[in-house]
Amino acid sequence: MSSNDATLIAHVDLDAFFATCEQRDNPEYRGKPVMVGARPGGRGVVAAASYEAREFGVHSAMPVSRAYRLCPEGIYLRPDFAKYSAASKQVFAVLHDISPTVEKASIDEAYLDISGLDKLLGSPETIGRRIKDAIHEATGLTASVGIGPNRLIAKLGSDHNKPDGLTVVPAADVLDFLAPMPVENLRGNGRVTQQKFARLGLKTIAQVRAADPEWLAHHLGRRAAAGFQRQANGIASAEVKTGRQRKSISKERTFQQDQQAPDKLRSVLVELAQQVAATARRESLAGKVVRLKVRYRDFTTLTRQKTLHTPTQDDKQILATAWALLNAGDLPPEPVRLIGVGISDWADIDGVQGDMFSTTATQSDPRLLQTMDDITARFGTDKLQRGSRRGS
Repeated sequence: MSSNDATLIAHVDLDAFFATCEQRDNPEYRGKPVMVGARPGGRGVVAAASYEAREFGVHSAMPVSRAYRLCPEGIYLRPDFAKYSAASKQVFAVLHDISPTVEKASIDEAYLDISGLDKLLGSPETIGRRIKDAIHEATGLTASVGIGPNRLIAKLGSDHNKPDGLTVVPAADVLDFLAPMPVENLRGNGRVTQQKFARLGLKTIAQVRAADPEWLAHHLGRRAAAGFQRQANGIASAEVKTGRQRKSISKERTFQQDQQAPDKLRSVLVELAQQVAATARRESLAGKVVRLKVRYRDFTTLTRQKTLHTPTQDDKQILATAWALLNAGDLPPEPVRLIGVGISDWADIDGVQGDMFSTTATQSDPRLLQTMDDITARFGTDKLQRGSRRGS
């Protein structure tokens, strides 16, 4: 395949990163089921499971109690973040040697713009093998690499043949590559939307692509339907961001029916705060200002904000602040059409070091938050929740 100067994006995903690091450094763990995270007997979750553990049905974000029932003979380890951080830095140094345009998506995955590198390094297949070989030589770890004309295809490519896989999808093959995949592979497809797809009888991306746009818009909403059909046709962003800083981060939700019930409003704020915080951590941002946005049935839109003493990228603190603003008593006690949360006014943040899986910690450990981000990125927002979800 020749790129002919066409855009080419690579997605690099380290295989079972935490668990593989432990197997690399402990030969007695190799070929055995390894779970990193909480220890049996606790209330925490598995942060990473080796591929041997996955054969027992264990996966990331699974409660450790269930993992132990499935695999009592497995090796359960507490995480060693210094080790994982050091390995991650080595990997990213390798990636920067290959491409000047590298975006860190998480501690163990990245996007690279490799457009035009065929003139220096060879075909996309050759570049993919070079990435994998260089990572293994530098760290002893394996990575799966997907290469395609945009971020969506590159990410699906890296997932396609794990572990230690390499999948190159030429632009001409994108539609055939996507066609048999389940609709769950489409981005922005949460649990509720998956249930809608199931009710509509849409199981594959090919079926979404072929659906009548007006019919799909009627059931999913015009914006969502159009977005899913763009993805089903292989249309997605090819931008690789290398540290450009935004002014603010915000998420909002429009209700199908106006809401006033405190439990419903709080539940949505929980999700929005988690999304805002995860984006902030992914982009290494921390905001001092938390902003609440509320729109009412007559489309009147009000905002309230609070400046914190210290910057935050913690969903727990963002939620508490937004909830306090909502209940401060200066907003109309009327049903809400839309609610939103945001942070801004970036400043440096000093990480709080604590016990990642402690159920009694009073402050959030950045290592826990990063692990939750990694799990959420792979398995969706409904797979893992903070123990303090219903607290203040």
